[in-house]
Amino acid sequence: MKHGFTLIEIIIVIIIVGILAAVGIDQYGKTVEKGRSAEAKMIIGKVRTLAYQYHLENGAMTGLANANVNIGVGSDQIPSACRGTYYFSYQAWACDNPTRIVCVWAKRCTSGGKSPQSSSACISLKANAVTGADQWGTCW
Repeated sequence: MKHGFTLIEIIIVIIIVGILAAVGIDQYGKTVEKGRSAEAKMIIGKVRTLAYQYHLENGAMTGLANANVNIGVGSDQIPSACRGTYYFSYQAWACDNPTRIVCVWAKRCTSGGKSPQSSSACISLKANAVTGADQWGTCW
């Protein structure tokens, strides 16, 4: 008596493994992108802290610019344009009530940024320097 698998059984196993691999690769991609977004949120948190410091020194957010929160083009600054070492570019300004609220954007690089690049993500924060209230979201 011969023991073995039929061709149909082998094909079914290959199809099942293929489906599981496709689902796994998709989930892996989502997990990696979540990590990149976490990096952007950490940098936005640094910008918020610097904006609060600006508010304490000046009594208002009025006049807040990227340079006041270490966003710029220098190699030691948070990038205002896409650069090969970052997945996002960042912008900050006084918004809504310009005396106390700072808005920060982190936009995913579509070119010029760290590979791989994507246009799928934009993270925003509105932070109130007086109440400490944060409003996270996607870019508006």
